[in-house]
Amino acid sequence: MPSLLDLETPVLVLDRCKLDRNLARMHEHVHSLGCVIRPHVKTAKSIDVVRRSLLGEPGGITVSTLKEAEYFFEHGIQDITYAVGLAPNKVEHVAALIQRGANLTVLLDNLAVVASVAQGARAAGLTIPVLIELDVDGHRSGVAPSSALLLEVARAVKSAAGLVLRGVLTHAGSSYDCRTVEALRQMAEHERSGAVSAADRLKAAGLPISVVSIGSTPSVTFSRNLAGVTEVRAGVYVFQDLVMAGVGVCALDDIALSVLVSVIGHQSEKGWIITDGGWAALSRDRGTSSQPVDQGYGVVLDESGKPTRDDLIVLSTNQEHGVVARRDGESLSPAEYPVGMLLRVLPNHACATGAQHAAYHVVEGEGQEVLEVWPRFSGW
Repeated sequence: MPSLLDLETPVLVLDRCKLDRNLARMHEHVHSLGCVIRPHVKTAKSIDVVRRSLLGEPGGITVSTLKEAEYFFEHGIQDITYAVGLAPNKVEHVAALIQRGANLTVLLDNLAVVASVAQGARAAGLTIPVLIELDVDGHRSGVAPSSALLLEVARAVKSAAGLVLRGVLTHAGSSYDCRTVEALRQMAEHERSGAVSAADRLKAAGLPISVVSIGSTPSVTFSRNLAGVTEVRAGVYVFQDLVMAGVGVCALDDIALSVLVSVIGHQSEKGWIITDGGWAALSRDRGTSSQPVDQGYGVVLDESGKPTRDDLIVLSTNQEHGVVARRDGESLSPAEYPVGMLLRVLPNHACATGAQHAAYHVVEGEGQEVLEVWPRFSGW
């Protein structure tokens, strides 16, 4: 296999040591609380990463697109939760996957979708398993655990030919806005108690509930009690990123993903280094801009993945150009960053940066030998 030094940049680099460390940490934490993890594979989009994420166990996965469901089913994973509200134009695709043998569960949160999914299931002559999406924190989609709509939707699913009610699912997206350990722990408990209370309401109404699914990387990481929960879901923990570091979930040294870029020029009077790593390689994600430490478009390391002495960030990007500068705005010496020098950029958002690339170039630690190349995919 080649060295990173032999590759054309920009290149997506994955440190296998950090990946495995992240996976083991989350696995041990969740199991210590008596629960199981259903990894969210939208971050990885690679069977090589996901097989490692399952740690040799036959567990299920979570997806955000039917392309993900299709790909992972074709690679031998049958137990799949599609954790995005289902558009009517996707019901036929869902039915086709179930007819091929996928144990695919879908998500819904309104009566209109109940009707469209049930109609599609009847047309295909099959039964589609359903989870009701809960909104525990006013973040995005879902129904409130205490709402009358929860019971309406659940009863509609139970009575609809072609559907079977499995349980409830929620995602505490507001955990990304927490800034202290105590706030994260409170959010984790708020998510758990909201989902469990919704399940209890449904059970008390005589509705069958076997799944109580919760999770985001921050809330799962800081959970101390998972009583009443049957599974947790998380995705970005496999790689970690600068947003997670800003939330307090991980350290910079836990981030397993980076983008290898080359210096292609300088603007000496401005104190800038110009690289070939623009937003087409890094993404436009600026998730750290609302955090206490704004990391620009990424933190810049040397070619082996160690911090530089100049505390560099990617200040701005164009499609194929990255502007690197010192965080404090002081000038840089072009001689210390000559044309052709390689640098590595830690991503703000692992999902968004990964989506810009077709493969992971796998290394270990500070080694520069490419041990494996793991394909990944994008799109819907």
